[in-house]
Amino acid sequence: MKDATTISASGPAGTASHQTNGKRSRSPRALFSEVACETARLAGKPLTFLMAVTLVAIWALTGPLFHYSDTWQLVINTSTTIVTFLMVFLLQHTQNRDTLALQLKLAEVIIALRHAENRVATIEDLSEEELEHLHEEYRQRADETLDHLSRRRGDRTDERAS
Repeated sequence: MKDATTISASGPAGTASHQTNGKRSRSPRALFSEVACETARLAGKPLTFLMAVTLVAIWALTGPLFHYSDTWQLVINTSTTIVTFLMVFLLQHTQNRDTLALQLKLAEVIIALRHAENRVATIEDLSEEELEHLHEEYRQRADETLDHLSRRRGDRTDERAS
């Protein structure tokens, strides 16, 4: 008997998931993405900050109990180092995912606009030098537009004065 397997393009948090005989299983990458996003979401909550402050306060209050020993200091140093090390990867993953989602949304808007340059929809793939060149091109266009608007406003001001 064969397993009935289907693949969903958008499982939890926009990740791919597989369904086998009604049971949902996720790829390790999809599971990491889901855990990273949820961890980043929880890390930004006031309660999480309060818990961290409470743990540091408990650690500080236990100093006299442990005579401020090297081991007592090592506990907080090791704990904060491990948490910081892991959070860097989780937050970077979440940032990358959010940036990609934002780029896709902007690309959709750019492509949908009638007079927009569709080449801008994939601008993130350009080299640093190409981005600088394009930035200068758009800066010049913005200056020209501002000059044009100033001239039009000046014409209107002259008409109102007469």
